[in-house]
Amino acid sequence: MGPLHGIKVLDLTSMVSGPVAAMMLGDQGADVIKVEPTHGEQLRHTGEQHNEIAPTFYSCNRNKKSLALDLKSDAGKEVLWKLIDDADVLLQNFRPGAIERMGFAEEKVRKRNSGIIFVSISGFGEKGPYAHKRVYDPIVQGLSGATDIQMNRDTGRPGMFRIIIADKISALTAAQAISSALFHRERSGNREGQHIKLSMLDASIAFFWPEGMSGLTFAEKEENHKKSFSSIDLVYESNDGYITLSTISNKEWEGLCVALDRKELINDERFATAIARRRNVAERREIVGEEISKRPTKELLETLDVHDVPCAPLLSRQEILDHPQIVEGGTICREVVEGFGEVRQPIPAAQFQLTESSLRMPAPKLGQHSLEILANLGYSETERDELVDKNIVRQAQAS
Repeated sequence: MGPLHGIKVLDLTSMVSGPVAAMMLGDQGADVIKVEPTHGEQLRHTGEQHNEIAPTFYSCNRNKKSLALDLKSDAGKEVLWKLIDDADVLLQNFRPGAIERMGFAEEKVRKRNSGIIFVSISGFGEKGPYAHKRVYDPIVQGLSGATDIQMNRDTGRPGMFRIIIADKISALTAAQAISSALFHRERSGNREGQHIKLSMLDASIAFFWPEGMSGLTFAEKEENHKKSFSSIDLVYESNDGYITLSTISNKEWEGLCVALDRKELINDERFATAIARRRNVAERREIVGEEISKRPTKELLETLDVHDVPCAPLLSRQEILDHPQIVEGGTICREVVEGFGEVRQPIPAAQFQLTESSLRMPAPKLGQHSLEILANLGYSETERDELVDKNIVRQAQAS
């Protein structure tokens, strides 16, 4: 059983930020009920489906049960209230004001369940000119400085991370905050619940800040990032492929110089210290890149490893499936799941010594557990059938 075994989570969220946060809680043992409209949340309809489920939806919603519920109806609202009564966590990522208009404001929910952890994820928070806007990941990337960090240094054109990074940053932040709120509730002695408010913009800027915004930290020494290169070593082309390497410490720089037969660069004043190497990053990259281009990838990686220089090949997404480190580390779980065949999922990154994080259930079909959940709430078979007949609740069609 996972560390959150016995914790009941109501996931009213859609797309990625909220669903991934709830998925992480599910991985750690929480009982997660995904409450979604009877037509299904938007992510269900994004991407090619296999056995009625798209791959991104699957990866954001494993370890959950699905309740398809019409929350515009009084009967549907009553079902949700019954779920709220003994829930530990409620997550929602509607635009500010929407949950209140639905009749489930945090204050009302807390009157029914004083110990609940109520989580509100929004794009930009409740204040400011953007608070009312619809939001997706690229919008947050644009407003958070991410596109400046990803700028093409040759053309000056801003660039975006080619993943939905802001959503997943927000999910990680939310899952951690929920765990802290649950810990506080237990330690308080009176099961004191609280409201967690989290904006994707705030979470993203905080995530990028330490090195991505380092030039803004000290106002008296503000740095123009457009005139400076990142000090992180990135992509180098060998004579038959690509590698990456990093030399932060003096010892690592010395190892690189020896590995590339350029010992004279060790004490070169342009590169002799970490600060000097950062200031002269363009020259350093040019020299290192020229040496790397003369050698094959396999030889380079072996030589760099011998001299304790952090390095790796640049793997394609397909290549990660068979790379020895990923295979032996068990990073990707491969399981045969009924109806899906072999399903590949990353294991939960945090592995607990005493309480297991695990992939217990596949992502649910729309309404797959609706009748089960209603039965657990005390609805009779006749009452359940009536809710289905009135399209207040939807149950999954048999395969």
